[in-house]
Amino acid sequence: MTQALLTPDAKPSNAEPKKVFVKTYGCQMNVYDSERMGDALTRDGYQTVDSVEAADLVLINTCHIREKAAEKVYSQLGRLAKLKKQRNADGGDLMVAVAGCVAQAEGSEIIRRAPVVDVVIGPQTYHLLPEALAKARRGERVVETDFPAEDKFDGLPVAPEKSIRARGVAAFLTVQEGCDKFCTFCVVPYTRGSEVSRPVDRILLEAERLAAAGVREITLLGQNVNAWHGKGADGREWGLGELLRRLATIDGIDRLRYTTSHPRDMDDALIAAHGDLPELMPYLHLPVQSGSDRILKAMNRRHTGADYRRLVDRIRAARPDIALSGDFIVGFPGETDADFEDTMQLIRDVRYAAAFSFKYSIRPGTPGAGMDNQVDEAVKTERLLRLQELLSQQTREFGQQCVGKTVELLLEKPGRNTDQIVGRSPWLQPVIVDAKLGKIGDIVKVRITQPGTSSLFAEPVE
Repeated sequence: MTQALLTPDAKPSNAEPKKVFVKTYGCQMNVYDSERMGDALTRDGYQTVDSVEAADLVLINTCHIREKAAEKVYSQLGRLAKLKKQRNADGGDLMVAVAGCVAQAEGSEIIRRAPVVDVVIGPQTYHLLPEALAKARRGERVVETDFPAEDKFDGLPVAPEKSIRARGVAAFLTVQEGCDKFCTFCVVPYTRGSEVSRPVDRILLEAERLAAAGVREITLLGQNVNAWHGKGADGREWGLGELLRRLATIDGIDRLRYTTSHPRDMDDALIAAHGDLPELMPYLHLPVQSGSDRILKAMNRRHTGADYRRLVDRIRAARPDIALSGDFIVGFPGETDADFEDTMQLIRDVRYAAAFSFKYSIRPGTPGAGMDNQVDEAVKTERLLRLQELLSQQTREFGQQCVGKTVELLLEKPGRNTDQIVGRSPWLQPVIVDAKLGKIGDIVKVRITQPGTSSLFAEPVE
C-alpha cells in the first residue's frame, strides 16, 4: 500500500516546496503509523507525490512478517541508489529513510549494506523523525531504534482535521502496541517491544477528533489489541470491553471494530460487549495458527485446539451472527501430516468467513529459527494449497449465505464504474451498490443480491 505524506523540510512559502513519496508495507498498524508520521511532518509544508521519480524524500515503512522482508527492502534500496546517483549527477538531491519493523530489526546494518539510506527509524521513535531528518540534512547518517522511556504518542502532533477528512470515513486508532506472548515464530516482541497500552483519555480525545472530522467507523489497533487495559474515568481498571462501551457513546461514531486479537485475552467483558453493543460490528479476527495441540505448544501459543473451539462457542453464543477470520501457519518445524490434518479439522469445525494463511518461514532471532525438523519446502507448499482451497471454499459459502440478507452499509469510496459506490457490510465485505443510493459517509440499508469474486452486490431497500 502506498501512502503519501508531508515532510519536515519546508522552504519559505515563496519557494518551490519539496516533495515526498512514502511506500507502506504490511499491516493496518503500519498504515496508521504512516499517517501519524505524516501528521508530525505536515506542518512543514511538503507536497505529496505518487511516484519515486518526482520525490525529494522517499520514506519506506517496512514490515517484517512476510518471508524475505528484509531482502525485498534491500532490493528496493538498490533501485533508489541508482536514482539518487542520477539525481546527484543532475545537480539535485534525494533523501531516503527506512522506518518500521525491518528498520528496528536491522538497525545500522541497513546503512552499512545500503549507503543510500540517510535515516533508519524504528516504530517506537517516529516522533523523532523530524529531528532525524534535520540531522541527515546536515550530513549525518541517523539510526533511531531505541525503545525510549517517553511515549511516542505524546510526541506526535494532533492530526489536522483536513488530513483526517482526506483519509475517509473509516479510520484506524492504535490503542496498544507490542507483545509479551513470545510465540516462537514471531519477531513482534523484538521489533515492537513489550505490551504498552495507551491511556483512556488519549484514546478518547483522538476518537472524538476523528468523529468531529467526519469519521463514522473506527478500528482499534494493537499487536494484541484485546490485551489493552487502563484506568477508566470511574477509577476502575478497564479492559477492551469497557473501552469499547465508552467509545460507543461518542456522537458520530456508528461503528467499531478491533484487530488483532489473541485467544488468551478474550475475557468475559469483551465477549459480553459483542452481544450488547450494536456499534461493535459482528466480525472478529481471532488467529489460532494451528489446530494441533503439539504444534501449538511448540509455538508457545498457550492454548489448545479445544480451548479455541470453546472460546468460539462462547463468542457465538453472545453474538450469533458474528463472522470469524483467522491466521494459519503451515509447515512449522516438526509438523506432521497428522498435525496438519488437525488444523484442517479445526477449520472445518469453526468455519471462517475470511482468513490469512502462510508457509512458515524462519525469522532470525526467534526460537523457531533454531528448531530441528524444519519441514521441506515442497511439503509446505502442498499443505498451504490444500488449506487455502478449504478456506476459500468457506469464504465463498459465507458470501452465498449473505444473499437475501438486509444489512446496513457504510458507503466508503467510489466504485470502479462511475455509476457505482462501494460500502462495507457489518462483516467487513466490500459491497457494490448504485451510486445514486447515497454519498460517501452515508449509512444505507440494502439487500444483498449476489456474491462476486471478492465483493458482494446489493440493491436498495425502501
